[in-house]
Amino acid sequence: MKKRALFPVGSEASSAQIKVSPGVVSGSHVFLTGMTGSRPNGTMPSSLEEQFHRAFEKIGETLQEAGLAFDSIVEMTTYHIGLRDHFDTFNAVRSQYVDDPYPAWTAVEVAGLRREGAVVEIRAIAAIEAN
Repeated sequence: MKKRALFPVGSEASSAQIKVSPGVVSGSHVFLTGMTGSRPNGTMPSSLEEQFHRAFEKIGETLQEAGLAFDSIVEMTTYHIGLRDHFDTFNAVRSQYVDDPYPAWTAVEVAGLRREGAVVEIRAIAAIEAN
């Protein structure tokens, strides 16, 4: 099966550095790498709400590379530091990006994330509908 990597504008250098694709089209699905809420310049916002929005915006940019939108997401796994402390805020932000029928979702508490200052990492799988 042929695969195609997705690279939103500006993501190529950091992706090449750690040898990862922000998204991969494989068959009828797009698999997205876990996204943190870092800004385009690589800094991490101290505001949790800004981090959450930035992570979802990066997901949206990657989906756009495949010609998709948030409504194509069928599964989402979120990894959190301090999940219980910020769940309500995260869920309020997440709710601005997902619609009915909602994707399957698992939220997991973790001890740490690769990016310093990150409190969430979001990975997702999207479906490509056949025309």
